[in-house]
Amino acid sequence: MSARAAEIESDLPLAGIRALDLTQIYNGPYATFLMAMAGAEVIKVEPPGGEFLRRRDARSGAGVPFAMLNANKKSVSLNLKAARGKELFLELVRTADVVVENYAPGVMDRLGLGYEALRAQNPKLVFASGSGYGVSGPYRDYPAMDLTVQGMSGVMSTTGFPENPPVRSGAALCDFLGGVHLYGAMVTALLRRERTGRGVQIDVAMLETVYPTLASSIGMTYGERDDIPLRTGNRHGGLSLCPYNVYPTADSYIAIICNSDKHWHALLDAMERPELKEAEQYAGMRQRVAHMDEVDAMVAAWTSGFQRDALFERLVKFRVPSSPVRSLHEVIADPHMHARGMLLEIDHPTYGPITVNRSPLNYLGIEQPEYRPSPAYAEDNAAIYGQLGIDAAGLSALQAESVI
Repeated sequence: MSARAAEIESDLPLAGIRALDLTQIYNGPYATFLMAMAGAEVIKVEPPGGEFLRRRDARSGAGVPFAMLNANKKSVSLNLKAARGKELFLELVRTADVVVENYAPGVMDRLGLGYEALRAQNPKLVFASGSGYGVSGPYRDYPAMDLTVQGMSGVMSTTGFPENPPVRSGAALCDFLGGVHLYGAMVTALLRRERTGRGVQIDVAMLETVYPTLASSIGMTYGERDDIPLRTGNRHGGLSLCPYNVYPTADSYIAIICNSDKHWHALLDAMERPELKEAEQYAGMRQRVAHMDEVDAMVAAWTSGFQRDALFERLVKFRVPSSPVRSLHEVIADPHMHARGMLLEIDHPTYGPITVNRSPLNYLGIEQPEYRPSPAYAEDNAAIYGQLGIDAAGLSALQAESVI
């Protein structure tokens, strides 16, 4: 690491924090990625053979998410089912500020490595658990993945068109909402520990992090109308805003939302239809909502006559909230995110040339750390276990015993 890189890392908010990362797939690894990019030393403690996501077929691109979520971390291998493996883990716990896991509830306790056992080794420890439904309650032991939580949370029932079956979100939003909340809880707990000296156990359930995102749809269940479908396609979830939809263009689609009469008037100016500002049936939001099909048909007929990008440029000029509906290839090459440093192109040692993300959390005046690609499996065994006094011969013995 260069002197400049070391200076940047020492200035980051979580510099000096050590986290033991037992997480897997998306939920927990994203939380610890945010920690690593904020300056924490994140040690990824992987089971024999490596974390599940690491083992996905790299040739199909299925392994790239591992690279995206595990940059700037270190990797050690450790068999937590072996007695010596547990002993080594407890030694690491004594040096750590945070332990984070997203196993099924109860797994850490069955391993003898639950919160009480770890707190006995390190009373100031922040122990964080991310799961689908939480460590308590009737749903605790339900198997949970992003898809199942989308179904349980109401996301699927509110996604799609009313005449069609429920549809999952294309984004793994439950996993990542859970991860963001898990990160927030860990940082908040570290602040509390700084003030009080006390550690704490954290319980973040994906199901509960999703609930507030359904505010529009939940709100309509209390409204005066009883005919609003759960699934409203690309229209507003509560069918209370109009225009609010995805409209066709000559070559693609564009999203337009008019959140106020001001926006509606701006759209009419862009459409060169100023006379409609005086039309009684479009006078206010309530009237436009009552004529939603008519408004959508009128807007769609207009947008269809433009190329997508030319139309977007026109709408921006008239200050109409809108965006092109972009392909993933367009998003990956997005000049805005590349200019901001959120996206960068690297030649990954395992996955080759890929575009990866940095942290969306920016601390103005403090540079983000130098980007380090996700580590090779167990590449930091010698360095981390060396801190515990284990030399090369000891590492060889542990490998022979299937401890690491």
